[in-house]
Amino acid sequence: MKKINFKGSALLNPTPVVLVTAKNKQNKINVFTVGWISTVCTKEPIIAMGVRPERLSYEYIKDSGECVINLPTKEMVKIVDYCGVVSGRKTDKIKHFNLTLSAGEAISTPSIEKSPIALECKVKSITPLGTHDLFLLEVLNVKIDECILDVNNKICFNKANLICYNHGEYFALNSKPLGNFGYSVKKKTTKNK
Repeated sequence: MKKINFKGSALLNPTPVVLVTAKNKQNKINVFTVGWISTVCTKEPIIAMGVRPERLSYEYIKDSGECVINLPTKEMVKIVDYCGVVSGRKTDKIKHFNLTLSAGEAISTPSIEKSPIALECKVKSITPLGTHDLFLLEVLNVKIDECILDVNNKICFNKANLICYNHGEYFALNSKPLGNFGYSVKKKTTKNK
């Protein structure tokens, strides 16, 4: 396989794409799209998120010290795109899409009812990096739509119809897993005769 070299770039793709709800101290709420986001620690549960300082929600998150990461479905892709290109300074995106909000459990910022998964977060730190600042967010509570749980309360992400972002395009995630964690080293069991 022949490879061509490109200048250093943030080409780690695909990435999750999320809708983040944020609230300032005056109780104004905004929603915006984030494509630069990742889990970076499991205990304590920490998510890293890159946000441009000029974004309205940047101000809201910095002001309140919290936000909600809402995982959108493929049916929400138009909302995701719109909330990534239209500023909350010009348009109330929540009203524009008539989004129903659900009160927070661990924080005061609400989540988007349509999202099957919502992670309520508090800010641990903000680090300036360049075009974006790095927010480290501790996940305090997770809301899961019960329709994506099986009878044992296992989360069935394949039922959530989640999407991802891949270098300027949105994709629905395939619902069939290719394997599960540890399958490559799992020992085969033999039946006794």
